[in-house]
Amino acid sequence: QVQLVESGGGLVQPGGSLRLSCAASGSIFSIVAMGWYRQAPGKQRELVATIIISNGGTTNYADSVKGRFTISRDNAKNTVYLQMNSLKPEDTAAYYCNARRLSAEYWGQGTQVTVSS
Repeated sequence: QVQLVESGGGLVQPGGSLRLSCAASGSIFSIVAMGWYRQAPGKQRELVATIIISNGGTTNYADSVKGRFTISRDNAKNTVYLQMNSLKPEDTAAYYCNARRLSAEYWGQGTQVTVSS
């Protein structure tokens, strides 16, 4: 099993920044990728960004966040971050951390991000 704990959400004004953290614990040795997804009320959960945990750290972003959000990892701390800049009201959602093995995936409990003036 893999446990994921997110932190860093909150209320921010449009144009502001937040950094989300996701700390992984448990059987993390076989995780191949981690990422962030988000779900706004009445909408389906959507991919925000992913990062490969192995060498290279290849990243992938949703078009809606490219140039504004950055995903990174600290393998020594088993933690993945999502730096969110130039936030917009449409970024408001519950953000979920995801970890993938070849045969399973795991989710965190989610952290709320609200962008509002």
